Amino acid sequence: MTEAILKRIAKGDNSAVKDCLNKYGGLIFSIARKLLRNQDDVEDAVQEVFVDIWKHANRFDESKSSETTFIAMIARRRLIDKIRHSTRRISADSLDDVLLEPFTRADKQMQLCIEAQQAAKAMRTLRPEQQQVLRLSIIQGMSHQEIADATGMPLGTVKTHARRGLLQVREYMGLSGPGLAQEVNA
Repeated sequence: MTEAILKRIAKGDNSAVKDCLNKYGGLIFSIARKLLRNQDDVEDAVQEVFVDIWKHANRFDESKSSETTFIAMIARRRLIDKIRHSTRRISADSLDDVLLEPFTRADKQMQLCIEAQQAAKAMRTLRPEQQQVLRLSIIQGMSHQEIADATGMPLGTVKTHARRGLLQVREYMGLSGPGLAQEVNA
């Protein structure tokens, strides 16, 4: 088994930096493109994300998450910070609102963390083909056609795996509405 790229970066392996850029550049770029509107901001953000990855590579623990998940979370956090910074303005909120705001933010972050853990657990209940299709779609940002081309699956099969997988994840997380559970079993 080869050593994780992040472990190699933490040890100072210069070739690991290039490997990281090649392997995760598309993922980070697609996340940034989805969250930011301006192309210049996207490029700046991608660069900032990679700097964060290199700074924090030593924090990666493969027993807690996959390398892809760790990198995606760093990217997401950095991008959310960038969005917050760009939208932050001096407000005329009451003192009570200002004092309560940090608690509200922490609650939202905690809820997001819990939901992410639930979603990851739900993903593990899917068939391997459904997991593969959803990972390529969600994490790599690939279209259905790109997934079909990459995996050799027919386009209709990719779409079916994606739809049924998402419906099962929603059902597992208690987000399905009436009738959706019946579609999953169809």
